[in-house]
Amino acid sequence: MYRSHVLICGGTGCTSSGSASVREKLAAELKAKGLEDEIKIVQTGCFGLCALGPVMIVYPEGTFYSRVTPEDVPEIVEEHLLKGRIVTRLEYKEGAEITEPGTNVSLNDTNFYKSQLRVALRNCGVINPENIDEYIARDGYMALGKVLTEMTPNDVIQTLLDSGLRGRGGAGFPTGLKWKFAKAYDNDQKYVCCNADEGDPGAFMDRSVLEGDPHVVLEAMTIAGYTIGASQGYIYVRAEYPIAVKRLQIAIAQAREYGLLGDNILGTGFKFDIGLRLGAGAFVCGEETALMTSIEGNRGEPRPRPPFPAEKGLFQKPSILNNVETWANIPQIILKGPEWFASMGTEKSKGTKVFALGGKITHTGLVEIPMGTPLRKVIEEIGGGIPNGKKFKAAQTGGPSGGCIPAEHFDVPIDYDNLIAIGSMMGSGGLIVMDEDNCMVDIAKFFLQFTVDESCGKCTPCRIGTKRLLEMLEKITKGQGTLEDLDKMEELCYYIKANALCGLGQTAPNPVLSTLRYFRDEYIAHVVDKRCPAGVCKDLLKFVVDKEKCIGCGLCMRNCPANAITRTDYVAPGHKLASVEIDSAKCVKCGVCKSNCKFKAISKQ
Repeated sequence: MYRSHVLICGGTGCTSSGSASVREKLAAELKAKGLEDEIKIVQTGCFGLCALGPVMIVYPEGTFYSRVTPEDVPEIVEEHLLKGRIVTRLEYKEGAEITEPGTNVSLNDTNFYKSQLRVALRNCGVINPENIDEYIARDGYMALGKVLTEMTPNDVIQTLLDSGLRGRGGAGFPTGLKWKFAKAYDNDQKYVCCNADEGDPGAFMDRSVLEGDPHVVLEAMTIAGYTIGASQGYIYVRAEYPIAVKRLQIAIAQAREYGLLGDNILGTGFKFDIGLRLGAGAFVCGEETALMTSIEGNRGEPRPRPPFPAEKGLFQKPSILNNVETWANIPQIILKGPEWFASMGTEKSKGTKVFALGGKITHTGLVEIPMGTPLRKVIEEIGGGIPNGKKFKAAQTGGPSGGCIPAEHFDVPIDYDNLIAIGSMMGSGGLIVMDEDNCMVDIAKFFLQFTVDESCGKCTPCRIGTKRLLEMLEKITKGQGTLEDLDKMEELCYYIKANALCGLGQTAPNPVLSTLRYFRDEYIAHVVDKRCPAGVCKDLLKFVVDKEKCIGCGLCMRNCPANAITRTDYVAPGHKLASVEIDSAKCVKCGVCKSNCKFKAISKQ
């Protein structure tokens, strides 16, 4: 028995911040103090507060240390683990109510965690994902045992239907209905697939589940295999996720060793196994038919539907595909019942949703909230608001397939239907926050550049249409657009949505349509006034010297990489002063002059 457990995040975010070095230093210090048999080090998955890594939590106290370095470890061992005194300088306290100095602050006391409800993420940051025994200790594989010994396939499907679980990959299709369709088709072979090809810019929800709780996906896929009559499953995971791939490989090996994958699972005669297939990073392979085509060893391109995968999917056999977060909910629904899951969320959007908070937000990280939580609460309470006193301008949900939610909808309850009604979508769960310094025309151009690059080129509306859209946006950001271009863009957007082959093309115009809808004044400013209100589009940008503030120190001139700044004399009433001028023809719009000016005499217009 250990008297203390020290949990150190081993997710990608904290690993990149040096958590492995912290873990190694802690092991060395504990050994040097003779504490290795009293204190256990546990490498976990993501805790969620990615901006504060490396993260360490000490139990049983639950003390939450952030931004821990190897140099901090000796003090933590000496003060906390030996003497029982919290190292307050490393303790994360923001948003917590502290009544007395030195009071212990646990994870759940902070604003970031108070409003969260963790279902899909329940084991992330809690267990060692490379140890199947820790997953089993948290009721792991109990749902599989219950299904195989107490439930028929129809019972499982009805449970999912009653729970109201909808696919978390973006489309929001009822999970139980998808399984029901696949079960209805008789065939000698069926397949269960997991979409772990997370490609949205700024999205890292699925990666964190795979890194922190891989067995939950294996258990859920095995339940699905029993339900629809499949004996083989495949997890299609990005090769750019090395930690997730490694932990999946470990989990699959452990599950086979424990008789939870393979032949005669739990002695019931049921056979099911899972293989990994690594994706090369093609965004279009997030579309279910393109993903299955890639698993088959072919170029990842979507197929026309119908027939749908439930009838002819992987290798032309009946197949189901769900994304990682959807799978992560299923064992808990089986164990706790559909009523428990349906009690969370809204009437048509049950349960919780995981979001990756990014962009202009104080607490970048991973959050899981009940469906229907207002956007304002996510950004201001959980996310800590917009840094540097800036104003909220918009939030992009759904990545390149989604749209922008403007400030006028800041209080919108987040669920499938509400987001679609205001021109956005849930997507897989990326939530990019933007402030007053973001140009919405530039944002639309950024996402469209992404979809143009990622289009597989199979259908003309997507291959050519998105390229023409991008060309119009580039014209506008260079000050060469016309008002007619705005009408043409809108018309082309609706044409692409109606005629593209797959979801990538059908949703590619969404960022353009939503920004045209809510930020048309910015488009007009680019077209009519030839200026970018946010000062982002370089071709419309110029730097101006306020000669009343400038003292002619020359610091901007010395740092200008283009030699675009010269000293001049400025005659003020009654006296002559030195000043500078910026040659717009030479200026490369880098902003070095503005950032170097100590007197705030240079502004961008």
